[in-house]
Amino acid sequence: MSTSSQQRLRHWIAAPAYPWITGGAVTVGAVVELIAVPGGVTTTVGVLVSAASLMWRRSFPPVAMLTVAAGLIAFAGDVNLYVSIMVSGLTGCYSLGRNRVLHPALTVAGGALGAVCVNLVHINTWSRMDLPVPALWEKGSLSLFAESFLLTVVVFGAVMMGDAVRSREETRTERSLAQAKLIAMERQQAAEAERAAIARELHDIVSHSVSMIAVQAESATYTTPGLTPEARDGFQQIAGTARSSMAELRRLLGVLRTPQGDTGPAALTAPQPTLDHLAELVEQHRAVGGTAELRITGERVALPAAWELSAYRIAQEALTNARKHAPGARTVVEVDYGAGRLLTLRIRDDGPGTGPGPDLGSGPGPGPGPDSVPGTGHGLTGMRERAALVGGRLTAGAGPDGGFLVEAELPWGSG
Repeated sequence: MSTSSQQRLRHWIAAPAYPWITGGAVTVGAVVELIAVPGGVTTTVGVLVSAASLMWRRSFPPVAMLTVAAGLIAFAGDVNLYVSIMVSGLTGCYSLGRNRVLHPALTVAGGALGAVCVNLVHINTWSRMDLPVPALWEKGSLSLFAESFLLTVVVFGAVMMGDAVRSREETRTERSLAQAKLIAMERQQAAEAERAAIARELHDIVSHSVSMIAVQAESATYTTPGLTPEARDGFQQIAGTARSSMAELRRLLGVLRTPQGDTGPAALTAPQPTLDHLAELVEQHRAVGGTAELRITGERVALPAAWELSAYRIAQEALTNARKHAPGARTVVEVDYGAGRLLTLRIRDDGPGTGPGPDLGSGPGPGPGPDSVPGTGHGLTGMRERAALVGGRLTAGAGPDGGFLVEAELPWGSG
């Protein structure tokens, strides 16, 4: 049976109507069988109750005990073994084990006791029918209990099968929950690591601006003629506040830096990349065997540093994912400086269309150099974090013409 057929079968079995349909079918079969081979009142009632009770075996699992008991009583009332009793009895034993209404040992023990009682009733019936029945404990009397042994084996097999299915499904559920929890933890760690990387990069941007404020404020006290003492003190206060802000930024950076995220002095002092470095990024992609093309539409606009850096990192991560998940595919990087102060970034490839996995990361950027910051890429999680940082949004998935498409819209009107 193919995998798709197995999935359809599991879906049908799990449907709420399944026990009603199967229980009703067994009940109809029991009615037809009783018409063809009539039985006594006890047998008729037992067969119908055993079959009809199957319809409630999922909504009220303990009803399976009634199913099995009614089947045994019906079998005890007639030496004929109806097919509907066999089906309902096996299904009831399976349901008891599947739902673990009782401990499997107790269920099997109860079934064995019921089998012995049925066997004793049959022995009494055989003796009244003038059949050669040896007295108990005489030679050959043990053969009379072969029926008990056979019924016990059948009950044991059905109960154990139901219990095995239950155990397997519980194991599968626990494994799925554990895997989902692990993925959630990895996503959270990836997001935290990416936020720390973003904070370090923003430190460079903000510290440059704040240091310029401090320098200009101090210079103004000497280069601006005719300053009053109050104005000179105001400039000095501005410079002092800027220096205090710089010290606070350094302390925060020290908290955010971790052994894995510490890329050394060279990485921290290197200039942050901008959209002007996209051509170099595409060349790096080609240098390691990829095929890439850069397309720019609209008039180049100097965006705020945070927007430039976020767009560059999104393109860098998307190219890394393209190399990892679609090696050899042709990749196109499109940058659109559209109207309405909206920057649109699209990175698409013509690969198989598989994404970068469960947002767990794609490793370092393309090769060494000041534009490559190892450890800052975390797949879709990192790209979405960077888009959200500047108030934008990012979507990723199968492209309209196949392959994989990453599209980011970064509004910079408030920048």
